[in-house]
Amino acid sequence: MSNFTETMESKLYSLQLPSNSQSVAVLENFVDELVENLEIGDDVYANLMTCLNEAITNAIYHGNKQNPEKTIFINLEVINNKRLVFTVSDEGEGFDFSHLPDPTDPENIEKLTGRGVYIMKKLADQCIFNSRGNEVELHFKY
Repeated sequence: MSNFTETMESKLYSLQLPSNSQSVAVLENFVDELVENLEIGDDVYANLMTCLNEAITNAIYHGNKQNPEKTIFINLEVINNKRLVFTVSDEGEGFDFSHLPDPTDPENIEKLTGRGVYIMKKLADQCIFNSRGNEVELHFKY
């Protein structure tokens, strides 16, 4: 009788960024390099970049309220060169993600804001918020 154990190879990355708009460019550069190194396709790249832009923008402006004393924490786990799991968290109070207005309702269609969470849920393979609402976990298969 033989035992078979599947080992999971994963790589971990971590970024700590200040709560300002320059952090968006830092994250975009990190993602560009990651996509090139892992040979991620254009469709996944577009979804990944859109979701991460939304997550970090929400963390900077809504979570940390651009407070220079507060930090954005981004962690990435690359699992078996098949799946990316990003965690974006801020030091803000969080929000109730389960009671957001539906941006597809006719009364909200022309509003310029309020689509970020909706977009992340549509484009990521999984979008999970912690109970406090100050951390989002985004999964992408590639």
